[in-house]
Amino acid sequence: MNPTKSEYQTAPRGHRKERSGEVISNKMAKTIVVLVERRFQHPKFKKIVRRYRKLYAHDEKSEAKVGDRVRIQETRPLSKLKCWRLVEILDRSVEASPAAE
Repeated sequence: MNPTKSEYQTAPRGHRKERSGEVISNKMAKTIVVLVERRFQHPKFKKIVRRYRKLYAHDEKSEAKVGDRVRIQETRPLSKLKCWRLVEILDRSVEASPAAE
């Protein structure tokens, strides 16, 4: 039995990965570069280690600025490097707001 179109719309989507990080570049059109930090315990030395990853994310309205803290979600591949999209801006950077004189 084939599902109808309305059943497709009501079915829940699969689980998609979400990450939060800091925007380090917004110079491309509709694309931001997000620095995501990952902390884990080293298996042998038991020390907490930090590792960073740069992820390219789609920003349709170009609303994220450098220094903003954002949440991104995994999506289908949009280009060679870009397979994440902007979900929301968690914190605006202080530098992004215009200075009142």
